[in-house]
Amino acid sequence: MIPAIYYLRAFPQAGSLSSYGNSLTDLYRQGGIYTGRVLKGEKPADLPVIQSTKFEFVINLNTAKAFGLEIPRRCSHSPTR
Repeated sequence: MIPAIYYLRAFPQAGSLSSYGNSLTDLYRQGGIYTGRVLKGEKPADLPVIQSTKFEFVINLNTAKAFGLEIPRRCSHSPTR
C-alpha cells in the first residue's frame, strides 16, 4: 500500500488515505448562481471570476490506522460523515 492524497472526497471513502480539495457542493452552488445570472440576462463575459473558498480535508481513519498513523484529535474532532 502507498499512502496518497487525492483531490476528491470519494477516494478516501473508497479506501485511500486522504483527500484535500474544493467542496463539490460549493462548486455546484456557485455554478448554479452563475447559470441563474446568465439566464436573467447578464453577459457571461461580464461575470467576475470566483475562486473557491470552501475546501475539504478528509482522512480515512481506518486506512490511517492500517498504516500505523496516529491522527491528532484536533484533526478528527468534527467528522461530518
